[in-house]
Amino acid sequence: MIAKHLGPVLGASMLGALLVPALAGTAAASATGWVATATQALPTAGLTDLGPLAGSTPMTVTVALDLRDRPALDSDIARGTILTSDQFDQQFAPTAGEVSQVEGYLQHAGLNPTSVSANNVLITASGTAGAVEAAFDTAIHSFAGAGHAGYANTAPASVPSTLGGVVGSVLGLDTLTVMVPTTRHAAAANPPSSCAVPGVGYPCTYNPQGLQAAYDATTAPTGAKSSIAIFAEGDLSQVVKDLRQEETANGLPQVPVSIVPTGIASSDTSGADEWDLDTQYSTGMAQTVKRLYIYDATSLTDADTAREFNAFVTQHVAQAASASFGECEYGAYLDGAMLADDETFAQAAVQGQTVFASAGDTGGFCPVAPNNGVPVGVPDVNYPASSPYVASVGGTTLVTNSDGSYNTEAAWVGGGGGVSLFESAPAWQGSDGVTGAVLPTACAVQGCGRTVPDVANDADPNSGANVYVAGTPTAVGGTSLSSPLTLGVWARMESAKGNGLGFASPLLYKANGTAAFHDVTLGDTGPYPATPGYDLATGIGSFDVAQAVKVIG
Repeated sequence: MIAKHLGPVLGASMLGALLVPALAGTAAASATGWVATATQALPTAGLTDLGPLAGSTPMTVTVALDLRDRPALDSDIARGTILTSDQFDQQFAPTAGEVSQVEGYLQHAGLNPTSVSANNVLITASGTAGAVEAAFDTAIHSFAGAGHAGYANTAPASVPSTLGGVVGSVLGLDTLTVMVPTTRHAAAANPPSSCAVPGVGYPCTYNPQGLQAAYDATTAPTGAKSSIAIFAEGDLSQVVKDLRQEETANGLPQVPVSIVPTGIASSDTSGADEWDLDTQYSTGMAQTVKRLYIYDATSLTDADTAREFNAFVTQHVAQAASASFGECEYGAYLDGAMLADDETFAQAAVQGQTVFASAGDTGGFCPVAPNNGVPVGVPDVNYPASSPYVASVGGTTLVTNSDGSYNTEAAWVGGGGGVSLFESAPAWQGSDGVTGAVLPTACAVQGCGRTVPDVANDADPNSGANVYVAGTPTAVGGTSLSSPLTLGVWARMESAKGNGLGFASPLLYKANGTAAFHDVTLGDTGPYPATPGYDLATGIGSFDVAQAVKVIG
């Protein structure tokens, strides 16, 4: 089996200590006719418990059902098998009978099922907090403090034993676990023209053509034959306007755009700079694409992002997508999103779709809150970047020659990376030997999980992108840049190969050490240095696009 969750690996570590109370509650649940789901109680240290959430509070929950025959699915992915959505549903999706069984239980518990995803994996239901607590044998309290305010379950979520093996996890029991965008602004913007001044290759802010030149993409086919997607949230009306302004300013074709709502409309614009960067530099690196889909969630809570990830997979209209946000993977593990999203990403992989995700902007740590790139938090990697069914993208500092061509790169100090504590290494990553070389003691004691990142591209905001934000050119970076850049590169490669490449990660590792990649050997992310070969700072390295088109696929 390619991927399994490695919760037991934690042992006596800090995160392991956090999990013990949650896991201890599952035995009692089983003894009373309940079985535990993957949704556990969240650690709330540092927050003030304001007491039980009023039972009349309206809530929406999303129940994730287990896929069938996961070993066979993982084998198909490892072999490079590509299935249609119908073939996936027939072989691996939950059955209509299982959906009816869960819907019947929810209705009996006083909840109203409102939607079922096209692959039968997610069932969304609404009701009161009191009904939710009773349905899942849990308790929900309000919390405040440390910049957070919301509610969370204080006990694991369980279901009746008759639903054991059917229900995997329950999302929406908390509003405290939220994905964090990885956009970083430079202290001062430098115009794109500075990149071409003799002797000045850093700092500057590149326009799309500048990054195309730096990564040797100008002679490669464009992404015109491929459709791509961005995961976003909130009000995106200005984002589309900014994309049009960036296209006009840089003489780029106007790409067709489709916004796909995946929840209740939101007026939030706090992440607009993120979505500006994602849309402008994925399509800009590709030069053009067949169509850009923007999946628009209500918020960045795990429940809402799970639904937009699922929509990308079940609609199956784009070859690849980018998620420029993440969270400490222990949060996704504890609230059950890791189980639900890994199922969705596994379906994407076997359908030949690739999801790229930012490795994070806090080095060998994961963000506990937005922190402007300061590496504070806990020693953990970001999710969804740590999913074995996702291609994770780290960050570099890019330096170019006076003619705009590639000179060198160093690991960007904020670039995310490390070893997952919850996900095992996929087959294509298991033989690289890097984990044992970097963390020999830990690996000898407890084994090593999936390592992050897989590849890297420019992320340093001082060598970043010239992004139109609310109509104004702004210097933006972070692995929020490197992930959509990689998406744009992959669109070119898919277009060159008739959209038949399939899931990217096995192909990328197969090309490790070839001319397709610049091996980044300078710099470090604290605590991981860039070294010859694969490393936990920059993965395989960054792309030489023209060479990658020749080598990969």
